[in-house]
Amino acid sequence: MSTNGMSDWAVDLANVANIYPFPGTEFLLFLAGLAFWIIWHVLQFRAEKTELRHEMDADETGDKARKAISRY
Repeated sequence: MSTNGMSDWAVDLANVANIYPFPGTEFLLFLAGLAFWIIWHVLQFRAEKTELRHEMDADETGDKARKAISRY
């Protein structure tokens, strides 16, 4: 399978253009990766916050969790 039309690697590599598929989409892929990374962090923070609240509610008074959090 050839994505760039090259049939032989015995060429002057200085004259070879991109040898990977979809050249020119690097910036779009970067933006998609950056958006995924930020969204993942937001979702992770929300999940951890919810989990922490459940742990505090499971404690009868919530004092243990509050003391543990206030140390940091």
